[in-house]
Amino acid sequence: MTSASLSSPLVSTVRQVAQSAQKLASLGAETKSHALELMAQALERNQDQILEANTLDLEASREMAVPDLVLDWLRLTPERLQVAIKILRRLSALGVPSPQMSRLPYAHDAATAYYQLQPLGVIALVYEAFPELGAIAAGLCCRVGNGLVLKGGSEASQTNQIIVQVLQEAIAIAGLPETSLLFLSPEQGDALRNQLVQLPDISLVIPYGRPSLIQQIKRQATVPVLASTMGNCYLYWSTSSSSDLVYDLIMDSHRGEPDAVNAIEKVLVHTSHASSMLTRLWQRLREQGFELRGDEPMVAEFPELVLADAPDWQQPYLSPKIAFKRVESLGTAIAWINRYSSGHADCLVTESYAEGRQFALNVSSTSVYINASSRFSRNPKQGTGIALGMSSQEGRCGGIIGLEALTTIKQIVQGN
Repeated sequence: MTSASLSSPLVSTVRQVAQSAQKLASLGAETKSHALELMAQALERNQDQILEANTLDLEASREMAVPDLVLDWLRLTPERLQVAIKILRRLSALGVPSPQMSRLPYAHDAATAYYQLQPLGVIALVYEAFPELGAIAAGLCCRVGNGLVLKGGSEASQTNQIIVQVLQEAIAIAGLPETSLLFLSPEQGDALRNQLVQLPDISLVIPYGRPSLIQQIKRQATVPVLASTMGNCYLYWSTSSSSDLVYDLIMDSHRGEPDAVNAIEKVLVHTSHASSMLTRLWQRLREQGFELRGDEPMVAEFPELVLADAPDWQQPYLSPKIAFKRVESLGTAIAWINRYSSGHADCLVTESYAEGRQFALNVSSTSVYINASSRFSRNPKQGTGIALGMSSQEGRCGGIIGLEALTTIKQIVQGN
């Protein structure tokens, strides 16, 4: 699609967002903090109206036979809305992110050189269901100084519209540029979405939803894409470890609500583990409602398992299903994970420090968990890692999609 064929109204509207983003980036931290607090108050004050709109969206989506998975993502409870409100308040209290290394690693004669994080410009979030994501993305972009274009799915149209409306009112009261936040109605269709991800004024597109949406955006976009990733996380159960820890990590990883981003869905088991240990683990998982699958050798040994087809190993289930496979060594497990995992969160259970180091160094995933739960949280209790999602993209923006992922590094040389 050439620039001449792009919708002229969309081009001019997004250009206004880009101009507003420049003004937003120049505002002080206190002004942005005040705006974020007002945004949190607006969501809190209009909670009943937002939840009522969500009820209408849910009813309409059920009539349209929207998949149960998307209905779960769409359902906005008071608790989920409170997560967004708490994130906005936490962002209000945070400063602007700063790079870990401020000075450049090379010297200039009679000058000082250093890094500085800068806003990217205009972020486009293309998402299905998850109405609270619009508010969280607006908060992250406000803190950094980016403009934001939201393109939600038709299943959440009324909820998204009321959320953006109350946020825009708060932004206006705070004195921020009103056009720094743009909402594109889902009624404008996929054609408009396809045009959006090709506009030169868009600095970064973040797609969030099912793999089909992610792949479609990656094919259509002519601007940079930071693809979110969900599910198909692996765990390797090493020789020197217990089934109790494996069970605990699997269960905890699936407790991320409503989207268990880092849920363990595939388990590689060292051949030394006795059949009785596997049977005990599976019994506990079945009691929690999991469907268990296995490769051909596993099914031959345990006929009660469902056969995992070849595509299963590289695709997310996004449901309480887990596939098991025996492997002969840590090296074999690492090679399998690097080939088939989604690449954003993989786990190891071991009592060996050497195995932990080998796993951490050689698994290509952007996040590695050793004897620790991979559970995803948008607002973790510790640290400042507020997250929109996770990405398997390699490089500086891999892993958590948070504040730093929405910035770029500028190198500044200051003469004496």
